[in-house]
Amino acid sequence: MVTRLFVVAAIAEAGSWLGLLIGMAVKYGPPGNELGVQIFGPIHGALFVAYGIMVLAVARLHRWSLVATGVALVCAIPPFATIVFERWAARRGMLDASAADAADRAPAPVG
Repeated sequence: MVTRLFVVAAIAEAGSWLGLLIGMAVKYGPPGNELGVQIFGPIHGALFVAYGIMVLAVARLHRWSLVATGVALVCAIPPFATIVFERWAARRGMLDASAADAADRAPAPVG
């Protein structure tokens, strides 16, 4: 579940970048309308934070190295880099459903 949320957060963060970039183009272009930035700015900010939290959760769950975790966090800064990192991590098995995900789904011990 956590890994899936990370993938969703990576894609959503990249999508919010697109919306923000379009909003900035409209704001600073001929129309001069700030509405796109006013809408997508807070959305992008929230998804940026959500992605960062999900990186930390998935890194802990899958026992990523500090370097991999740092790269994942830095990828939130350039537009669309979260998708590039997510695909890279998936190809290298860093997001595989494993004992880590099974432990995530297991109920907490009682007692």
